[in-house]
Amino acid sequence: MREHEQAFRGKGATLAAIGLGDPIYAREFQKETGITFPLLIDEQRQAYRAAELKSANLLHLLRGDNSEARKRAHEAGHHQHKLGKNPFQLGGSFVFGPGNVDLFSHASETFGDNASTAALLAALP
Repeated sequence: MREHEQAFRGKGATLAAIGLGDPIYAREFQKETGITFPLLIDEQRQAYRAAELKSANLLHLLRGDNSEARKRAHEAGHHQHKLGKNPFQLGGSFVFGPGNVDLFSHASETFGDNASTAALLAALP
């Protein structure tokens, strides 16, 4: 998302991320990735439960789509950061509009199953 932050700002959007780590882990992550937008901490996984986001298991590591996602990430120069508090917690991507309106929702089915930047930008008015 860091690489596309200006495109989101150009559409009037503000980015934020939610992570499971503690404040020390969050600072390390921000430093390693160079993100400048807010990184909120959800140590108790309340937001993850509220959004009904799934958890993976060891078998997800063997899935073909996970293997392809790892390959794409590696080719793009991304690397695995330290394992967080719950490495099996899957994420999601959401776009919210004024008045608490949900404009877009994507819940990951496995590791690396992320909404595309294009889909997120297209959800913005």
